[in-house]
Amino acid sequence: MRPILTLRQYTHDLIVHSHDHAQLVFGLSGALDFEVEGHGSQVVQQSFVVVPSGAHHACDSAHGSHCLVLDVPSEQWVTQSLGDHAEASRRLLDNAGRLSLDAGQSQLVSWLAGSQISDPLIAQQGAVLLLASLNNAKPDSVGGRRLPYAALNAHIDQYAAYPLQVADLARIAGLSSARLHARFVAECGQTPMDYIRSRRLHIAVGLLRDSALPIGEIACRVGYSSQSAFAAAVLREFGASPGKLRREANAGWLIDRTSNQ
Repeated sequence: MRPILTLRQYTHDLIVHSHDHAQLVFGLSGALDFEVEGHGSQVVQQSFVVVPSGAHHACDSAHGSHCLVLDVPSEQWVTQSLGDHAEASRRLLDNAGRLSLDAGQSQLVSWLAGSQISDPLIAQQGAVLLLASLNNAKPDSVGGRRLPYAALNAHIDQYAAYPLQVADLARIAGLSSARLHARFVAECGQTPMDYIRSRRLHIAVGLLRDSALPIGEIACRVGYSSQSAFAAAVLREFGASPGKLRREANAGWLIDRTSNQ
């Protein structure tokens, strides 16, 4: 059985996942960039973020962050442990967002962080007390503008031949890598690296159809050092090989030319 309360140190390493239980992450020190289902926030001291069960989320911390994490065992545990507070706690745990702590709640989080939370009884009773105290917490606004796709596309197009990383796009969007990753998943249904790959392949198809460049040269221009890897990627994306796409484009050009004569 996983611990209910744990102390965790977050770094610049991007964490991206989901799990089948609700989770609360309380800031103790530093700043943790957090994104849940496309909504971004930053967890700092006197604030926490709610991650509902099954919610896709991502986080990282450029300069390090120390947090207290409450992993809710189950909905049944909430019902049995919270009593009259259970319904309010379920509502809290069902809605992703960042919330602020008042002075008393913040003191409770600090006390628990300094306690023997490895003791199951202390962790159990501390988690119940903490959840019950949060029933009147008000969510902060965590919405965000849409991603700047024009600027992102221009950057990918300009540097398609070179290695591109999520951090490159994050700088353009003014977001952390974690927030960019989750925003892409929410808005586009794909990760930033999938978006980069797809954008590169669409550039390649344009070159196949509109230029006489060798296929190997086109592969290099969109970041593939191997022509076979490029051909496999094009086949997966478009259901046809680069050669077939070029032949179809040439056949269409001949048909158009004939019909105009």
